[in-house]
Amino acid sequence: MITLLHLDASARSGRSGIDPHGSHSRRLSAHFVAQWKKARPGDRLLYRDVGQHPPRPVTGEWIHAAFTKPEAREPWMHDTLAESDTLVDELLEADLIVAGVPMYNFGVPAGFKAYIDNIVRVGRTFGFDRSRQGLPYWPMLTEMRKRLVVLSSRGDYGYEPGERMAHANHVEPHIRTVFGYLGINDVHGIAAEYDEFGGERLQASLAQAEQDICALVEELVASLDMKPLLTNPA
Repeated sequence: MITLLHLDASARSGRSGIDPHGSHSRRLSAHFVAQWKKARPGDRLLYRDVGQHPPRPVTGEWIHAAFTKPEAREPWMHDTLAESDTLVDELLEADLIVAGVPMYNFGVPAGFKAYIDNIVRVGRTFGFDRSRQGLPYWPMLTEMRKRLVVLSSRGDYGYEPGERMAHANHVEPHIRTVFGYLGINDVHGIAAEYDEFGGERLQASLAQAEQDICALVEELVASLDMKPLLTNPA
């Protein structure tokens, strides 16, 4: 058994194709999870909706608490970090993270940025030591061999590497950079485009994304025979 952490970041509730004005990224992430559960019904599923219920943004008090050594923290510091601790605990438990993250103004939604800021935690997901030779920081999750799947939706089209709008895509590159900083480098991305255009091009893009998701699920499920990749093998 493995643990799958399902994240949704869209400000829209519901899913396109089912609910009026529903989210495409929620549709894609739900499709991934449904295909996964069909193939591996015994796996554990955690769910976190940072679009409808965004984490509290980082404050000066949060930073003070996070950079105080755990044994020296005052009670208010533990309270301040409680939500962040829960989010980090979920991330540490997960073998596979599936994140539905739409593109908002060329970047990630505010709720997902707040999520990122809460899981990038000194002493928990990355290490930092000023006296360390070379770089003073290092990833702490590398040996856990976690995998990340980013399922996105975009209003325009052509955001893949080498395409017309690739320079303006600050979703997948940003997510890869942040999670790579923590030691999660096995990252897969699938996106639907043409949301602002609608019509046949949008429907074709969604259909292709769902087809690609099915293929990716097959690939990842097949690779689970490699037991050393699991952090919580049964």
